[in-house]
Amino acid sequence: MDNGTSMKRFNYFFGLLNLIVVFCIVWLLWYIFFNPNTVMKLYTPMYGFSLVVVFISGIVLMTKVLDYPSILESQLSKPSPIKKGIILTIVAVVLMVILNYIIFWGFIGKFGIAYFSPDSIVAGGGIGAEPFSARENASTAIVYYFAAFLWIALFWNLGFGRWPWQKESRATLAVSRMFAIFFFVTIIYILLFHPHICYLFYPAQTKAGVAPWWESLAGTGSAFFSLGLVLCTLVWIVFSDLLWEEHPWKVLWKDGNSNLTRGLVTFIVTLILGFVLLYVLLNIFNYFWDEAFVGGQYTDGPDWRYIHAGEIAGFFILAAFILKNYFNNFPNSDNLWVRCILRTIIALAGGMLIYWFYFSPLATFFLAKVEGFAQPADTPLVWTLLFLSIVMIQSDFFDGWPLQKSGASDDR
Repeated sequence: MDNGTSMKRFNYFFGLLNLIVVFCIVWLLWYIFFNPNTVMKLYTPMYGFSLVVVFISGIVLMTKVLDYPSILESQLSKPSPIKKGIILTIVAVVLMVILNYIIFWGFIGKFGIAYFSPDSIVAGGGIGAEPFSARENASTAIVYYFAAFLWIALFWNLGFGRWPWQKESRATLAVSRMFAIFFFVTIIYILLFHPHICYLFYPAQTKAGVAPWWESLAGTGSAFFSLGLVLCTLVWIVFSDLLWEEHPWKVLWKDGNSNLTRGLVTFIVTLILGFVLLYVLLNIFNYFWDEAFVGGQYTDGPDWRYIHAGEIAGFFILAAFILKNYFNNFPNSDNLWVRCILRTIIALAGGMLIYWFYFSPLATFFLAKVEGFAQPADTPLVWTLLFLSIVMIQSDFFDGWPLQKSGASDDR
């Protein structure tokens, strides 16, 4: 679609109104499920964190890996966006339950790796085996596994796309891509997160996992280092996909399709940019809070600095999704470089605006969060991922309804 035509058709006021409604939906869900003073109280915080990250991973699995919305459309005769959206949302919720409670808690955690199941941890006994701590530790492991999944799944969609199964049937493509992604996710998890989980217990599970190899590099044995790096890398993957119209990786296309070269270059370069963003954010923290040190608490702790970098990266990602879905990827000028640079600046500024909101008294009121920075019971990523989940549900499950995609069309 022509950029000028797209901009004329798009109603930015309606987009803003839509965003306000989505914010209210997120607040309502937070109030019911996560607010520590109301109904479900799932924000413990790691238990609620795991449920949200599994939920959004299920959405990504359905949309980016299996292409399930298109499969559903092929099975139904012109389904309405509302009907299709409701069906797919129910499927996503069911998928979350299956992945978290049946596959990880009930199967892998009971017959394979004990720390994925609270019951198995409790049954094993020892320090930290009481039900609450066991559930928090199991939830932490699940968070890490699906953080790796989000990275590889979104990278694969951008870097490899349909390759090397572009000539195969839709079913073959979906299943092959899913198994390939989970294969690499498992390797990433083993290398970047498993060592930390093994050291959550006393005594440490030294025969099951090595000491965190990144400790001398990062100044901490916490896998918050790995999580921060993954999220900082995801910023560039999301920006490339949503804001930069798949550039600069698009120049590596061959006959209109992706290939091995594009995939490898995309992975390596976005990972390097992730390190750069992490390094920049850490130096900004050093400017405001001085150098972190081993044994430091809260803002002085190296582990907190890494997770905080990841939290800021999450705000940038959320801002990019908001710009794409509710403001038609403004601006839509004819010059690719101009519109990509301006979109990036807007997304970064939007991320900082969300940062200001989250750590302001407004969030204390709306989310019942603890005031200030670096509180042990505060994990901004839970709220961010919940918000992203609702944005993705509206965009991919409901086809943008009521903000129709015909008005907010992808201008690639």
